Amino acid sequence: MKITRVTPMVLGTAWRNLTFVKIETDEGLTGVGESRVLNRTDAVLGYLAEAVPRYVLGSDPFEIESLVGRMFRKDFEKSDTVVMTGIALVEIACWDSIGKALNQPIYRLLGGAVRDRIKAYANGWYTVERTPQEFHAAARQAVDKGYRALKFDPFGEGFYELERREKQHVVALVEAVRDAVGPEIEILIEMHGRFNPVTAVQMARELAPFKPGWLEEPVPPENTAALKKAAEAIAPLGVPIATGERLHTLYDYRELIELQAADILQPDITHTGGLLMTKKLAAWAEAYYMLVAPHNVGGPVSTAASLHLAACTPNFKIQEHFNDFSEAYVKQAAPGVPEVMDGYFALPGGPGLGVTLNEDVIRAHPRQKVHFNLFAEDWHKRK
Repeated sequence: MKITRVTPMVLGTAWRNLTFVKIETDEGLTGVGESRVLNRTDAVLGYLAEAVPRYVLGSDPFEIESLVGRMFRKDFEKSDTVVMTGIALVEIACWDSIGKALNQPIYRLLGGAVRDRIKAYANGWYTVERTPQEFHAAARQAVDKGYRALKFDPFGEGFYELERREKQHVVALVEAVRDAVGPEIEILIEMHGRFNPVTAVQMARELAPFKPGWLEEPVPPENTAALKKAAEAIAPLGVPIATGERLHTLYDYRELIELQAADILQPDITHTGGLLMTKKLAAWAEAYYMLVAPHNVGGPVSTAASLHLAACTPNFKIQEHFNDFSEAYVKQAAPGVPEVMDGYFALPGGPGLGVTLNEDVIRAHPRQKVHFNLFAEDWHKRK
């Protein structure tokens, strides 16, 4: 079987563009990949325009190691976010076609299921005014949708430091969410890499009484030593550190893992070269007793890929999900992903990813001019 055609497509929404890739083969099978490309859609499309004729056309989709290896190493420059996203789009589509060829769900081809359901957490539910009352109501609505864990970023401003007034406001927002959901629902605090170590530690102390399940990206992602400094000071509080969405290769993770600078790794399958690369990373992390909670801000195909990885990964923790709090047509672009019921996804069906691409939906909702800027005043309403 050989890949004969690769077609990129972009679905637009109010705050994100979702890039899909469909591969076609000489045996009539197709496969699909997808990623939420953050502020780099043209760059990824440009990369694919060069890389597909060079490496992908004529390749056997079963030979994933060879295909990914060529794309990763044979262009000389270091593989960055753009390259690793382009690779992942093709790689996930290859797995989808393999599963269809063998009439099996992907997780059975990656070792088989180690759990019978997949724990989920809600994100994107808090696109409301930053008041305790609004966060309280939105948190209740997320729980009413069936979630037993919620993630949110209560920080409306801050670059390295944070004014005392804003610290108090953040505490009030987290307190409101905890009050809304009660002690049994897990809350996960996103910091988006805003702070220097001392501010991150200060906020960890302020928020520890509300029993967060983790603090995510407490410091910017470029400096593992700073993360280690923050993690060591936060550890006595009993709050785990999660990070990794802005690391894109195994080599990016090396220092983080060896220094034990976090407790939970958050690779994004769609920015880390795909399923097999992320599976390797999870196995490496397991040797250090680290858990994996894949980052997932994508649409239905990204979610399906994440669920297949979760199904077969022993040290998986919990899966992020946005699409219950987005436009309904996002799910319609590739139906087939299980719904969250009482805090869990069912195992994905097959064959392949278990989803069916609806190109009509994508054409009906073209790419939008959107820009994610963490430091914009109303950024929390866009994510």
